[in-house]
Amino acid sequence: MKMLYEKLIEASESIKSVITGKPEIAVILGSGLGALSDQLENPVVIPYGDIPHFPLSTVAGHAGRLLFGSLHGKSVMMMEGRPHYYEGYSMRQIAFPVFLMKFLGVKKLVITNACGGINDDFSPGTLMIIDDFINLVSDNPLIGINDERIGPRFPDMSEPYSLKMISLAEKVADNLGIENFRGVYAGFQGPYYETAAEIRSIRRMGADAVGMSTVPETIAANYVGIECFAIACITNMATGIQKMKHSHQRVLEIARLSSVNLSLWISSLIDALESPR
Repeated sequence: MKMLYEKLIEASESIKSVITGKPEIAVILGSGLGALSDQLENPVVIPYGDIPHFPLSTVAGHAGRLLFGSLHGKSVMMMEGRPHYYEGYSMRQIAFPVFLMKFLGVKKLVITNACGGINDDFSPGTLMIIDDFINLVSDNPLIGINDERIGPRFPDMSEPYSLKMISLAEKVADNLGIENFRGVYAGFQGPYYETAAEIRSIRRMGADAVGMSTVPETIAANYVGIECFAIACITNMATGIQKMKHSHQRVLEIARLSSVNLSLWISSLIDALESPR
């Protein structure tokens, strides 16, 4: 059986044979939030299925492609869609794309997601900068034998989301007139929408939003030393707060409506970022 390091070498060499240069910045695009990829110049598109050991995405709203191109003069890698724990993947498989980013040379990562709002100040369409997370899944991508060539046994998680990138993103949003909030994101296993009792419990923990992604990628990014920033798009209010029943189609609709501002914001943030050394 091949070890993780060997799989990452194979996957990275496969990608390097197709692209030119090294991506500086990576962006993970959540459900219905793929509009940003249209801005890439001279894109190279690689379906997930063409990359050795890369997990496939099976959820509606996730195209399942890697894109490499230029945006504001910076080399950018984008993930159109992501794997989830509820799809049957292990946490380590979910984190594989982020581990791979290190092997490709990525220094900064922007994560987006579509999720449920818990904070009463939120409504569908709210954009929330994630400044911390709560892992509600009794698993994470670092469990198992550690390979120091990839990352340390016990990574620090005192600043899971870069305060420097958060501050810059807030300034960019203010200049664009895009309203935003900060909040704590709770990562839920899924694949069902949480019960009202679960939401009451999660609220007491201090979460402002809840979803089924992002936490594994954040852990992986911190583990491999990639500076991380994340924005959650509130597509629905959580059970017990929202009166209507939940619908994934409705989630996608709100995400697509919000993607105009979100894409503008991330594009402008990438423009404002200093090129990694």
